[in-house]
Formats: sequence, structure tokens, C-alpha cells
Amino acid sequence: MSANPSSFPNSATGSALNDPGIDPVALTQQLVRFDTSNPPGNEGPCIEHIKSLLDGAGIPNQVLAQSPNRPNLIARLPGDGSAPPLLLQGHVDVVPADPALWQQPPFGGDVVDGYLWGRGSLDMKSGIVMMVAAMIRAKVQGITPAGDIILALVCDEESGGDQGARFLVENHQEQFIGVKYAIGEFGGFSFKLGRRRFYPIMVAEKQVCHLRATFRGIGGHASLAQQSNPMMALGQFLQRVQSRDLPIHVTPEARLMFKAISQHLPLPVRYGMAALLNPRLTALTLKLLGAKGRTFGPLFRNTVTPTVVRGGEQTNVVPSEVSVDLDGRLLPGFSPELLVAELTEIAEAGAEIEVLRYDQGSGQPDLGLFDTLGGILKDADPDGIPVPMLMPAATDGRIFARLGIQTYGFLPMMLPDALNFAATIHGPNERVPVDAINFGAAAFYALLQRYGRRA
Repeated sequence: MSANPSSFPNSATGSALNDPGIDPVALTQQLVRFDTSNPPGNEGPCIEHIKSLLDGAGIPNQVLAQSPNRPNLIARLPGDGSAPPLLLQGHVDVVPADPALWQQPPFGGDVVDGYLWGRGSLDMKSGIVMMVAAMIRAKVQGITPAGDIILALVCDEESGGDQGARFLVENHQEQFIGVKYAIGEFGGFSFKLGRRRFYPIMVAEKQVCHLRATFRGIGGHASLAQQSNPMMALGQFLQRVQSRDLPIHVTPEARLMFKAISQHLPLPVRYGMAALLNPRLTALTLKLLGAKGRTFGPLFRNTVTPTVVRGGEQTNVVPSEVSVDLDGRLLPGFSPELLVAELTEIAEAGAEIEVLRYDQGSGQPDLGLFDTLGGILKDADPDGIPVPMLMPAATDGRIFARLGIQTYGFLPMMLPDALNFAATIHGPNERVPVDAINFGAAAFYALLQRYGRRA
């Protein structure tokens, strides 16, 4: 689908310099209408559109790319040098969407019933708009931040980041000299626990560890009984992986998160949180928590999810080798060897397990910017409670961590209780409340004003 963003008055050819900002909702609609499904990506037109807005506002920027059709954009709003540079990073690619499964066109960017619908509306084009809108507003209003504000909009996050964040980190480190903190996905959105509204800010994330389990047999003619069909071993392995949980691990990052949550809950619930952090009781407590336990479970276990099966070329031939690729996610501080050992115990005999890819995560979280981010959320929503979060997935933050940069997942949104955030990300009918986009844009503008300044 070709992009056909609707026009809005603050485009590069309009009045960006004469207006205090751009319309975040209209810009989110525009970006959603660029089909940047990865694969193949095709992020070029989307990046070019954002570049035109920055050019129109007079914000210096450049495009850096490993291949011409997979560009990355770097922009810089100069500060007064009283604080280190602050990195705002996000990705413009999205996962594919099947229109047949959607209530609204996935690349339509339509606003229906107070929601902006479309692939990437949450992950993470609305977040990019929050960053871009805040930078343009600051530029137009003559705001000089304490440190340079660096905007890095990248391609390819959804497929590993090789042409995006990894390319920049490995080939253009000069762009990030002096950066200590970064803002990226995913956190800052509200969720209810009991009667309290929390805003988890990601300070740590799980590590990527892709695996392959291979099964071998003799093979032969499919019309004959085969005692050594590796398909059977693969099927048994898949059944075990889907039905058995890996061992419990209570990490310092999980303790930090749940202790912060616990102190704001009634006393009986605090006892439940204490049980959750007791390794001998964690598994039972997760079961008793029901749906919430299924949400919290990946924060206490390494996980593996079968995704790609390979084997066989002809219907009448029993293959001698079959394999399954698994998306593995490691808790902070653990090694691929541990995950292989845990999976081997489930697999039992017959599987050869190898590591295909391992992206080491960052070290112990640096909370130096947490109070600033939490204060912005408290001002925007006095009833909200900011807490540090361990994220069960991985972001480009793990790649920027190689440069010693601490990423905070901070895309502020006040979400209605009815929106199932976890099911909406990467799923059909992805959508974001219009009010949440404006909420986040205002929060980012406050961040540019407050970063590096004493209260």
C-alpha cells in the first residue's frame, strides 16, 4: 500500500515556524498511513516526511543508511551545555498487518470513537510524534534545553535492528558522544492494579536469545513404517515447551519493580507481592493472580516461544532432519548457556540446541533520570504513581546500551481501563486514544524544558 498522508497546516510547506507546534494527532495519522511493514520495511518515505517537518522548523538533521531504502534520521536541537546530551530514540517500522482481521483499515489512520486506529499507532508512531512535536515546539518557541536533544529515528527495529540502531551504534558512534540517558519505548502508559493507577517506566528489559532445536533421524520412504521419524520427536518437544514453565528467577530488577508497586497497595495485597518475590512461592502466587499472573509471569522466568519450523521437501519422503526456531528472552544478568540448559531439561533426549543470536542487555539500571520522568507524570496526573519497570520484551535500548546509555521506556499515555494494551500491541485492531497522544506530546515538551534543570 502506498502512503498518502493527509495534509495538515503545520507541514514543512505550511506554517511550522509561525505556530507553537504541530497537531500530534494529525501527524500520527500521517505516519500510520505510511506502510512501513517489516519485512520489507520501506521506511524511506516516512523518514523523508519527518525530515521535511524538521527542515521546515529549522532543526538540523541528516539521514544515515546502510542501504538506500532503509534510512535512519538523526536530528539535534542544541542545548546550553549545562547537561549532557539527551537521546530520544524510536523506530518507524511496524510489524505486518492482515486487513482481513481488522475492524478498521490497518494503514488508514482513521479516528473512530475517540481512538486513532492503525498499525504502529501504539508501537510506536504515536511515540515518535510525541518526540518530534516536542522538538519542533521547543524550537519555534525559542526554548534552549540544558543539553543537546538528539533525535534518532531508526528503521528495522522489528527485525533485530541490524540496519537501524545497530548500524548507527557500530558505524556512527560520534553521533552519541556524551549521551548518558535515552528515552525510547516502552513505558509511561497507565495501568490499573486494584484501585490505583500506575505508570511503569521501563528501566530494564529482557535480553534477546534466539535458539534452534534440531532433531535427526534415518529418513526414508513415507509409505513404510519409520521408527526414527524426527517429526515425532519435534512434535513431542513442542508439546513440552508449550506445557511446561521454565524455572523461577527473582531478579533485582523485578524486586525493584514490585516493591515500588507494593508500597502503594493495601496491606493484604502487599503480602501477596511479598509472596511473589519469594522464589519458593512465586509460581503459586502467579497462578493465584490469574490474568495478572499471566502478565507478570515472564518477569520471573526466561521464556522460549516456537516460531519457525523447518523440515522435509517431499510429501512421500520422511526427512532425516527437522528443526524449530525459538524466540528466547533472557532475564537480565543471565547467560545463553543457562537458557540452553533449561530448555535441554525440557527437551529431554534427542534435541541439539544452538544459539542463533544473543544480544546482551544493559547492566544494573541507572535511575538518575527517573525522578524527573516521574515528576512529569505526577504533574500531568496527580493520582498516577510512577514505578520502575522490568520489560518482558526487548527494545533498541539494548543496542544503545553498548555505548553506556541507559534507556528509559517513556511514551506517556493515560489509557482507559477497557483497552487491553498487551493484546493490542502487534495484534489486530491496534489503536490509541486520541487524548493519550496529546497527553504524551505535552509530557515530552515538559521533559525538554526540565531536563538537566534543578527543580
